[in-house]
Amino acid sequence: MSRSGAKRFSLYEGGAIPQFRHFPKRGFNNKNFATRFEVVNICELERFDDGAQVGVEQLSAAGLIAGKSSKVKILGDGELTKKLQVVAHKFSKSAEQKITDCGGTATKLSIEVKPIKGKQKQHA
Repeated sequence: MSRSGAKRFSLYEGGAIPQFRHFPKRGFNNKNFATRFEVVNICELERFDDGAQVGVEQLSAAGLIAGKSSKVKILGDGELTKKLQVVAHKFSKSAEQKITDCGGTATKLSIEVKPIKGKQKQHA
């Protein structure tokens, strides 16, 4: 470094593969196993008719979620004035309260848990 203003990348090793790329990554990452939910606020349910049943298929048809295979969580942001029968995978406490206060029902769907390969229990 003969020039006074020159700076060197601290991990540069003269063209060789850097030391941090020689070793495998360590630790656990939950990205592959996390359950992701699509969020629908209660104010968005106002577009449905009074007394209608609102499920994953209806939310998908209305464009509120990406597809029928999505897991849905209903949040309590906004107001609801219609009596709806809402079916989803999860509800916040405030959303469930607002739905029942209007005379509707909040039904929870079961969430399918995928087994991890090679980690199945042995039955004796």
